[in-house]
Amino acid sequence: MIITVASGKGGTGKTLVSTSLALSLGAENVRFFDCDVEEPNGYIFLKPVIDKSVKVYLPKPRVNIEKCNFCGSCASACVYNAVAVIKPMAGKTKGSVLFFYELCHSCGACSLACTQRAIHEEPGEKGEVETGTAKNGFFFAHGRLKPSEANPVPLVKAVKKYAEDGKINIIDSSPGTSCPVVQAVNGSDFCLLVTEPTPFGLNDLALAVEMTRELNVPAGVVINRSDIGDSAVEEYCSKEKVPVLLRIPFRREIAVAYSKGIPLVESSPEFREVFKKLFYDICSIVEAKRRQK
Repeated sequence: MIITVASGKGGTGKTLVSTSLALSLGAENVRFFDCDVEEPNGYIFLKPVIDKSVKVYLPKPRVNIEKCNFCGSCASACVYNAVAVIKPMAGKTKGSVLFFYELCHSCGACSLACTQRAIHEEPGEKGEVETGTAKNGFFFAHGRLKPSEANPVPLVKAVKKYAEDGKINIIDSSPGTSCPVVQAVNGSDFCLLVTEPTPFGLNDLALAVEMTRELNVPAGVVINRSDIGDSAVEEYCSKEKVPVLLRIPFRREIAVAYSKGIPLVESSPEFREVFKKLFYDICSIVEAKRRQK
C-alpha cells in the first residue's frame, strides 16, 4: 500500500503526521519516503543512518556551434524559454545559442527540433537520493535537489522507485498542488491531506481535494490544531463528503517538542494508538473502493 501525506499549504503539520504514522506501525513492513526534495526534513525526526547515496542525472543540451545555422527552431520548440538564439550581426560570421539550465526541464524538444543536428545531450546532475535505516528500524529514503536546478519531478520519481509491493509505503510530499506533489500523489492508494481550521487552510485544502479527484486517488483529512480557528473546514469536508479521519489539538508541548525534532508519538505516546487507528481507517476506505470496482 502507498499512502501519500500531502497538504495544500506549508506549515500545516504534514511531516508531523507522516513521521508519526510511520513510527506507530511495525518497522518490518514500513518504508518511508521524503519526496519534498527541495527541502526534506523527515530525517530530523526519524534520524536515519544513511548508508547509500545515488546521484540522479538528466540529459542537458549542448550545441555544436559550427553546425548551427541560427534558425531559432530550438528556441521556438522550448516551452520553458530555456533557449535563446542570437543570430549573427552584420560583419560577424557567428552568432550564439544560450541555454538557461535553471529553466531547462530536459525534455529533449530542442535537440529534436534542430534542423542541423547541432544539438546533442550530455548527462547533468539533478540531485541525489539517499537511503538508509530510520531509528525505529524501517527503510528510509529522501531526495535532495541540487541547488539552482528546476523541476523536482524526476527526483521525486527516483525516490518513489524504492517503494515495494506488500509494504506500507508512506510518502511525505512537498506542500502545495504543483507538479512535484502531483507526481508524489499519482499512483497512491490513498492521500492523507493535512490542513488547519483557518481560511488559508480551507482554501488550499479545496485545491488539494480537487487534485486528488483528478488523479482518482481517495483522500481523507487530518485537521491539525483543530481547536483553534473556525468550523469552515469541517463544514467543507461534510459537504464534499471527504472524511475527517483525525483531529490533532493545539498543545504547546507538541509544538515545543516538534521544534526540538522530537516526533509527536514520542513526546505524546498516547498518539501511537491514535495513528494506528488512522491507518486501519485508511485500509478500510481503500478496501471499500476496491470492492466498488
